[in-house]
Amino acid sequence: MLRAIIEMYNGGPVGLETLAAALGEESVTLEDLCEPYLMQMGFLTRTPRGRCATRLAYEHLGLKAPEAAAPEDNGQQSLF
Repeated sequence: MLRAIIEMYNGGPVGLETLAAALGEESVTLEDLCEPYLMQMGFLTRTPRGRCATRLAYEHLGLKAPEAAAPEDNGQQSLF
């Protein structure tokens, strides 16, 4: 999921349905099983525009993060 967000969608944002279709998975599976873990680990943020990979996700995969990569937020969602 992380690699898809980074490689297919330049780190995001990408909508859940779009991501699920690209991965051949049900959106419910991604939302209920994958997303909470990735957010808790600080690898993924969820914004009104879609899911975004954080700098930590790039580092975890051994990739160079672009300047616009979402910062880590310790799994917290932004109110704004």
